[in-house]
Amino acid sequence: RPHARFDRTRTLASMRPALSHVLGSSSTRALLAKAVRASATRQAAAASASIPHRLPTAMATHAATLRLVTRAPSAGSGVRASMHGPRARVTATPRKLSSHRGVVTARAVEASESSAADAPGASSTSKDGVLPERLSWPSRSRGAGELRDADVGSSVTLCGWVDKQRDMGGLVFADVRDHTGLCQIVSDDDVTPADAITAMRALRAEWVVAVTGVVRERKDKNDKIATGAIEMVVTEVTVLNTVNKSLPFSVSGAASDAETSEEVRLKNRVLDLRRPSMTSNLKLRANTIKALRGVLENDHGFMEIETPILTRSTPEGARDYLVPSRLQAGNCYALPQSPQLFKQMLMVSGMDRYYQVARCFRDEDLRADRQPEFTQLDIEMAFTDMEGILNLGEDLMCAAFKGGVNVDLPKPFRRMTYKDAMEKYGSDKPDLRYGLEMSVLNDLLKSTEFKLFATALESNDGVVKAVAVPDGSKISNSRLKPKGDVFLEAVKGGAGGLAFVRVAEDGVTLEGGKALCEALQPVASLLIERVDGAGPGALLLFGAGDSATVNKALDRVRQFLARTLGLVPDESDVSLDGSDFSKHAVLWITEFPMFERNEEENRLEALHHPFTAPNQDDVENGGDIKNARAVAYDLVYNGVEVGGGSLRIYRRDVQEKVFDAIGLTKEEAEEKFGYLMEAFQFGAPPHGGMAFGLDRLVMLLAGAKSIRDVIAFPKTATAQCLLTQAPGSVSDAQLADLHVRKAGDEDEA
Repeated sequence: RPHARFDRTRTLASMRPALSHVLGSSSTRALLAKAVRASATRQAAAASASIPHRLPTAMATHAATLRLVTRAPSAGSGVRASMHGPRARVTATPRKLSSHRGVVTARAVEASESSAADAPGASSTSKDGVLPERLSWPSRSRGAGELRDADVGSSVTLCGWVDKQRDMGGLVFADVRDHTGLCQIVSDDDVTPADAITAMRALRAEWVVAVTGVVRERKDKNDKIATGAIEMVVTEVTVLNTVNKSLPFSVSGAASDAETSEEVRLKNRVLDLRRPSMTSNLKLRANTIKALRGVLENDHGFMEIETPILTRSTPEGARDYLVPSRLQAGNCYALPQSPQLFKQMLMVSGMDRYYQVARCFRDEDLRADRQPEFTQLDIEMAFTDMEGILNLGEDLMCAAFKGGVNVDLPKPFRRMTYKDAMEKYGSDKPDLRYGLEMSVLNDLLKSTEFKLFATALESNDGVVKAVAVPDGSKISNSRLKPKGDVFLEAVKGGAGGLAFVRVAEDGVTLEGGKALCEALQPVASLLIERVDGAGPGALLLFGAGDSATVNKALDRVRQFLARTLGLVPDESDVSLDGSDFSKHAVLWITEFPMFERNEEENRLEALHHPFTAPNQDDVENGGDIKNARAVAYDLVYNGVEVGGGSLRIYRRDVQEKVFDAIGLTKEEAEEKFGYLMEAFQFGAPPHGGMAFGLDRLVMLLAGAKSIRDVIAFPKTATAQCLLTQAPGSVSDAQLADLHVRKAGDEDEA
């Protein structure tokens, strides 16, 4: 009743029964009675000390909120009354509540509470009276997430951010969070000074604080957090910084990535990295790299050597990022797509065992697992064969899983040739956590009259393949016909459609389209025997055409069906059982072709890179290098390529044959790679190596959906940094220094 004369004692007395009924607890009733009986002496003492004594804030749950102080307003304080809809508030506000470490005003407390109420998830307040005048640099004695039962009774200082705060009236709770985790802090009237309680009541999400107190055992333990068995009773609070604008999203560990768009997260990346899930990802990345370094340096005697970032443009399959030279007008540096040539020259230099956590750059269209700048673990070693490098790769992979997620992978890893992988799975990076193998039917159907199959088999590169889906009743016919989701996946893979039949319950009869069933029935028993999983009730899906198209289409359908049928385990759950192949399908793919054909340019290209050595069995006695297999190998984990490498060419004459095969003239080869060819003239040792994609590997270990979640400051799919707004425009003067002019500029450079 803002227009009535305010009588504190009478108001409390009249409200006491209702409040007791609402709040219910005996402790609250005792507090109310104590407030009513407060003597004039205590009022005067409270006024001189400028310390408010407030009723429990749990009263805010009632239809009316009444905030009271136990002293009459003095000349140095203001009395305010306000109405907000049905809620009445009467506040006597002292000008300043001070302590030797910091200053907190009651107005600031009230303002921050109002801000929090008006904008959920926001934390803002005036700096006046909240922050100390002097900057300070306190040190923590322990991490917030490190405290355990053994620390009970210890006095500790925590430094970090306020995750959340809960003012229960008689008690004030808050969670303090840092890079190690979070810890609950609490006030205690017998231990916590009044100014510290006041400061705790003022705390809001993401304020920066230093808190000192004593660790004690919690009565109500929380099994969901590592520090749930203890809490810290506060003796001192210092507010080091506040939040002065609304938070774009919640940083608390309870919030999920799905609640906020990635665009908002990337724009506010500094705040995003504060979230526990992102902190955990970056810790995982650091631990993984640490484990890999340990294997290379301690177990295998490798030496880390840095190679140039500003180098020469070379044809490595993707566009280069170019840097115009100021001193060499008209010329450009290129950012390295990999340190390939430098690490080979280091082998010629006698460095023997090189590694580098290397930054690489490629100007290409981006996907969820690609970035324009990325990190790879680059490795090269002299005087070794392929087995030596594969053994090293397995040691590194096992160390990454053990150091990153405490999973023991069994060795040796499974191996599969490129030919077998393409034949059975249509991909050189197959996911073997589930079956759905493809079977080639060319020999069975060579006399078929079914037009689609017959036309495909007339071509030299034609193939007919089938995939069996056990319990095919889960896939309806409508999904396999035009506009169906399975049909559309095949079309996205380049196929014109998808032929199918079903195996009847007798295990012999085929059911489906009349023409296809009639064509297949003569070989039905052989077909069912040939195709893996083609038992009673199975669905058979067919692909026909050139091998590249059939492989791509059926591989896409295979992966789609595995996801929709629940055959793929939850990738966010990294099982601790490393021997469980259904969750940790690790394998080497070997014996890649040396070259693949670029149909648009009608020429051969190196499948890996032109410095890969040919299989010597394929080129001896005059064998054509164009048809040779490469001594190359890729490491695949759950259908994702995480690493790869090869043995290298170390003689100039062999290297020139490869350049000739891919269409480089001697002049072009000399211009682009003359320095490497010259180095070979000084006695290059046999050598080989490999590289791991660290971003991709950590993404898999973290169970993340994108490598952007394991990189501190990533780019978007359009190669932009939303945080810094890069790339950005530069001045005409800067361009002039580089002898560059803007496109469309009419002036001569």
